[in-house]
Amino acid sequence: MTRILLLATALAFAVPASAQITRVDAANKAATREPSTAGYINAVQVYPYNDGVLYRLYAAPERVTDIALQPGEAIVSVAAGDTVRWTVGDTTSGSGEGKRVHILVKPFTSGLKTNLIITTDRRAYHLALESTPASAMAALSWSYPQDELLAIRRQQSEAKAATPIASELSVENLNFAYAISGDRPAWRPIRAFDDGRQTYIEFSPAIAVGEAPPLFVIGEDGEAQLVNYRVTGRYYVVDRLFGAAELRLGGKKQQIVRITTVQPKGRKAKAGRGA
Repeated sequence: MTRILLLATALAFAVPASAQITRVDAANKAATREPSTAGYINAVQVYPYNDGVLYRLYAAPERVTDIALQPGEAIVSVAAGDTVRWTVGDTTSGSGEGKRVHILVKPFTSGLKTNLIITTDRRAYHLALESTPASAMAALSWSYPQDELLAIRRQQSEAKAATPIASELSVENLNFAYAISGDRPAWRPIRAFDDGRQTYIEFSPAIAVGEAPPLFVIGEDGEAQLVNYRVTGRYYVVDRLFGAAELRLGGKKQQIVRITTVQPKGRKAKAGRGA
């Protein structure tokens, strides 16, 4: 047995360094989340937070990019790979429970790449920084689906809802592979995701002051069907998964926003997924 273990160890070290580097690069690329149009709220790119994700930040010379942490979150440490050609500082806004830490970054020139790691009393953030000649993200922050879903669960429990939202929620397995397309009304959702059992559609806080659109699931025959869902805060919670759905509002000139699952290449999505 000892000889077998020694042989396996020797073979592992025998793998060329180039192959190991390729694996590292592939893993980093797969873990990188790029800015998306749907993720913007005004000038702020809002990423859904997940452990192990590498968040892209584009910066530019003579421009400061603001990295805003969760209100109440406290910094433990901030480390950048290149502290010579990048300026990294921090400040705060607000006070009391609403006090918020901001990390401010600025490159000295374009064409630079480095990484930034922020550790706090709640989590760790990993960012991939890249500088361009002129285009810079004004600000980025995160939403925290895990925290929000657990809060929803507590609220439902306190209200003794007939069907808890997520009695067996596995927050580490949330699936964000949904695309949002169509019209761009004020109530257009920010994102959709599921936990393998229920689908969650997240809206901006503005949904509370306007008319909420009804949700239709697109069946295998292409027809739209009303589906049961619950409105909890700024979420629609659907007790099933689906391949495609639409939010519709209006009379003759309807505003339509389509939500579809994003399938791996070569796999065709089924309209009735999870029925």
